[in-house]
Amino acid sequence: MVTSKKTKKAAKASPKAAAAKDITIRPRKTIMWVNHFDLLPGDPSVTTTFNAVNSGVGGGLTGLVIQSSTTGENASGGGNKVVHMGLQVPPGYSIRAVRVCYELTNKRSFISQIRLAQVQNPPATASVILDDGTDQTNPGPICVDSAATNVDPSLGEVLLSLRVNFGNTSDKICVRAVGLILTSA
Repeated sequence: MVTSKKTKKAAKASPKAAAAKDITIRPRKTIMWVNHFDLLPGDPSVTTTFNAVNSGVGGGLTGLVIQSSTTGENASGGGNKVVHMGLQVPPGYSIRAVRVCYELTNKRSFISQIRLAQVQNPPATASVILDDGTDQTNPGPICVDSAATNVDPSLGEVLLSLRVNFGNTSDKICVRAVGLILTSA
């Protein structure tokens, strides 16, 4: 007759090993800061400037200063009044949210939307993956995170757009930093 003998060590390890199978490991979130100075105006009514010594907004820390020659959030040629850029994300990561750090000269002019769109193949259209229309009216300086999303950059180029709404053409929006909240895919 064959018998099996468990050592105390093996007996203790068995429940832990079984429990380990039931544990869900959440991907670790990390933030990757992107060059916010790469944000480009989306139409001629929007201008971007910078000054390494003093931005002219709030305490003066450098940043990308956005101004508009027209009020509202619609571009003079139609569409959204935005600053936008293409994103480069390391292979093996997904975008889970966008962090925007900014300061306003007046809360009547603000970021009205954070959007991620993914270029399709063929590159004739881009599908909107994140469309966070939260009005960012806190004068700041402040950092805010967009709504949660899950964008796989390996499926196509990802475009970031910040829609801006100007209540007065003398106002300024200063973007101090932009980060992508990533998880390993």
